Amino acid sequence: MYYDYAVMWDWLSFGVRWLHVITAMAWIGASFYFIALDLMLKPADDMPEGASGEEWEVHGGGFYHTTKYLVAPARLPEHLTWHKWQSYITWVSGVALLAIVYWAGAELYLIDRNVADLAVWQAIALSAGSLAIGWIIYDFLCKSPIGANTNGLMVLLFVLLVIMGWGYTQIFTGRAAFLHLGAFTATIMTANVFVIIMPNQRIVVADLKAGRKPDPKYGKIAKQRSMHNNYLTLPVLFLMLSNHYPLAFGTEYNWIIAAQVFLMGVTIRHYFNTMHATGKGPSWTWLATAILFVVAAWLSTNPKFSTGEAQAATSARVEQFMAAPGFQKAAIAVQGRCAMCHADEPTWEGMIVPPKGVVLQSDQDVARHAREIYLQAGRSIAMPPGNLSEITDDERVLIVEWYEAAVSGQSN
Repeated sequence: MYYDYAVMWDWLSFGVRWLHVITAMAWIGASFYFIALDLMLKPADDMPEGASGEEWEVHGGGFYHTTKYLVAPARLPEHLTWHKWQSYITWVSGVALLAIVYWAGAELYLIDRNVADLAVWQAIALSAGSLAIGWIIYDFLCKSPIGANTNGLMVLLFVLLVIMGWGYTQIFTGRAAFLHLGAFTATIMTANVFVIIMPNQRIVVADLKAGRKPDPKYGKIAKQRSMHNNYLTLPVLFLMLSNHYPLAFGTEYNWIIAAQVFLMGVTIRHYFNTMHATGKGPSWTWLATAILFVVAAWLSTNPKFSTGEAQAATSARVEQFMAAPGFQKAAIAVQGRCAMCHADEPTWEGMIVPPKGVVLQSDQDVARHAREIYLQAGRSIAMPPGNLSEITDDERVLIVEWYEAAVSGQSN
């Protein structure tokens, strides 16, 4: 039946999200390990010709002896493992998830008409088109004379990310702005692998096969891009998880908070990278991170503005749900059991903002979030958490019957 579409679509989202998380963990794990390994390498007297450092490690009941060749070994080994698919699948699954959640649900999650009155196609076009802009600018800077100055390049990249963070908050919901800034950054990272790191490694491999001495510049360029990815990883993780925390994205200064997240990512990675290289990390980085975090928390308590999730409902879809049989009874149940938390000013003790920015105070609010209510409180018992508001089975049935009547009428 038509209403099963909502269930299957939610499972599709879950499946793609699961794939995205799995491949992201694999990519991040490999990236962090190799950067740490590279920093821990030490010279030794008995290293083979062409080797620049070695490292002994113990794990899983055995010892590992790793040797790195700064440019390449004298000959190509028969077995060579490439690390690339983790990055590619992470990005592809991420874009698929972006399409499933934000493009298919553009009116709810992407568009904030109090910020920019966009048509759905315009919002999707801006969403998709913006992802490529960062890579084009970043790659140009890397290949320019500025690229020779690694620190200066990182400062310019930070400025670019701050500008994009501010820009996204001017056209999308706060939730979508953070997610897109994460996707924007992740696109730069994956493009580094696909366009620079892997092609450079293929050039070195081709030279070895042909008996030529590889040019060290290719390894140097790849290492610079890999280090950039290392410093961008933690902010991307924060931004991808931020949709669970309206205090981060649903405030007037959300773009400043996003900028601070990038700085915190740098301070944390600097500590661990320095520790891997020298055996001791600089303690000041934790103080700097704590200060940035406290400032971000303080900024989040400033006056909020509409993030799109609570905008006035005018669409035909919302009107369809409000006109469906059983709407008033379902709305009364939802407002009575959910609005103590899902309100502009929640009355639940200790709660400052509504969970995920979802407000369920008016009839329009309930109709706008019909699908989420149906899945969370109708077809499942996920909400309210622990059934704290004691919603009854009969009230859950009312929600299911109203939603299914609405979508059945929509499909006829």
